[in-house]
Amino acid sequence: MSDVSIESRYVEVPGGHVFVRTWTPRVALCGLPIVLMHDSLGSVELWRDFPAMLAKRLARSVVAYDRLGFGYSSERTELPALSFIREEAEVFFPCIINQLDINAYTLFGHSVGGVMALLVASLSPHQCHAVVSESAQAFVEERTRAGILAAKREFEDPAQFAKLLKRHGRKAQWVLNAWVEIWLSPDFANWRLEPDLESVRCPVLVIHGDQDEYGSVEFPRLISCRVGGAAELAIMAGCGHVPHRERPDDVLTRVARFLEHSVRNCVSLSHDTPFERNTEERL
Repeated sequence: MSDVSIESRYVEVPGGHVFVRTWTPRVALCGLPIVLMHDSLGSVELWRDFPAMLAKRLARSVVAYDRLGFGYSSERTELPALSFIREEAEVFFPCIINQLDINAYTLFGHSVGGVMALLVASLSPHQCHAVVSESAQAFVEERTRAGILAAKREFEDPAQFAKLLKRHGRKAQWVLNAWVEIWLSPDFANWRLEPDLESVRCPVLVIHGDQDEYGSVEFPRLISCRVGGAAELAIMAGCGHVPHRERPDDVLTRVARFLEHSVRNCVSLSHDTPFERNTEERL
């Protein structure tokens, strides 16, 4: 018998259907489910074995979904609006969670998924009890633009583009365009997460690699300093944009410790807690 069972389903959202997968550990505690939010080129499949590892390590169910237009979810014909991050938090995420009958949750978001997770937390303080933000952006940095331009050139190689085709099928070009054209748009250059961070009152763990090709450590430092509640900052030395793939054991250990501390001190229910605020640790 497997230690983790896996179930998949579709839920209806404005514009189509979204693919959802749930990992449930055979031995589960009473902790809240952890909802994963993927990056700009990501999908449920791209999380690989991390959700199962997370479910087993934390003895909690883990839920991941393909955003509309990605992975196994319905296609989109037009590119997302420049307000796509807020749209995900305000429109799609609540619709998905309601259909899954999830009333309270912890979020783990990677890259722009981390940005979305923080915005969801700011909008849903009574439902979101904790956030793990991994490699999230806080504004549009020159390193961000340079990294995206470099990736765009790499995907001109058919062998590299085939990786997108494997995850997204005929939606692959749309997925690439949705990332490149929005983040490199002059109209998006002044986007900042900062105005929404003060409303994030649940505990936040901010993970970032010091070699992240899409953003410097100024991103996680700003996030951890400006959220309205308790925050921990973990800078991973020698690590790039995907810590959960590059150093999975370290990420799992840090997340487990963070959530255990959060639950023990009931930090999700109070702003005044012994949970130390804005602590930075290099791993």
